[in-house]
Amino acid sequence: MNRTYLIASLLAALVLVCVPLVVSDPYIRHLFIIAFIFAVVASNWDLTLGYCGLFNFGHLTFFGVGTYTAAILAKTAGVTPWLAIPLGGLAAALVGLIIALPVARLKGIYVVLVTFAFSQLALQLVLSQSQITGGAEGMVRLPYLSIGEYKFIRDFKLGYYYVGLGLLVISTVALLLIARSPYGKALRAVRDNEDYATARGISVARQRITVLVASAVLTGVAGGFYAIYLRVAAPEVFSFGTLSLVLSMVLIGGAGSIIGPVFAALALTFGTEALAGVRGMEDARFILIALAMILVLRLAPGGVIDLLSRLRRAH
Repeated sequence: MNRTYLIASLLAALVLVCVPLVVSDPYIRHLFIIAFIFAVVASNWDLTLGYCGLFNFGHLTFFGVGTYTAAILAKTAGVTPWLAIPLGGLAAALVGLIIALPVARLKGIYVVLVTFAFSQLALQLVLSQSQITGGAEGMVRLPYLSIGEYKFIRDFKLGYYYVGLGLLVISTVALLLIARSPYGKALRAVRDNEDYATARGISVARQRITVLVASAVLTGVAGGFYAIYLRVAAPEVFSFGTLSLVLSMVLIGGAGSIIGPVFAALALTFGTEALAGVRGMEDARFILIALAMILVLRLAPGGVIDLLSRLRRAH
């Protein structure tokens, strides 16, 4: 990331910190929280797709595993939500390892098929174990976050806002450090030319396994926070609609940029919600997102971040 985008990102973070000071509407805060969660999921997906070139279509599995792990631990096992949320990330990392092992040496469409099959397997497991997961109806009335006598459900979403923002900041900083590290360079080498990477002593299989596990951790934590915040765990977290929305954030923002999917998540969350309020656009909004994704990929395959970079260099 160059200095311009670093400064822009820091200013954006400062603005987000100050938003609750001027926005008291709980619904607007709710949209920000949802955007923060999806920004974490999208940017972590970008680590495998954009940096390693691994077409992993099972990334939402990690999000769903984190969601249901936190829900089951918090409601059924009585674990405090503060502990259930990070344990969702641990469970997602374990699932990431299970998924990574069979795809470590696969290529192309086979990676897509296997990872997508795992997501459908997770969905069927949730639906079949209704005595634990609630089946198609999901789990409701999950415990909420609190600190002593301070209950997060009574502060007009202020507490959840800052927890979500904190999670996004931690995730983004961690991903940027990974991207700039020697490990990140090895991931890009695998993405650009596997044969060259192998000749340089880089294990393609090892990079794929570690990147899937690494991308699963904070995605699972985001899933756990999602469940505790909404107090609901439903099978929709594994749906194709959720997958396509998050994938559009990655591609429109810019695969291989980390920051791009974060800004795209904020823009698409508020954009789709604004369109939902327009009569006749409730369903058409998803068509518009698809068209936007096609246009961005046609004009700037690197996403909006790449387009902005080219415009800046032109001036």
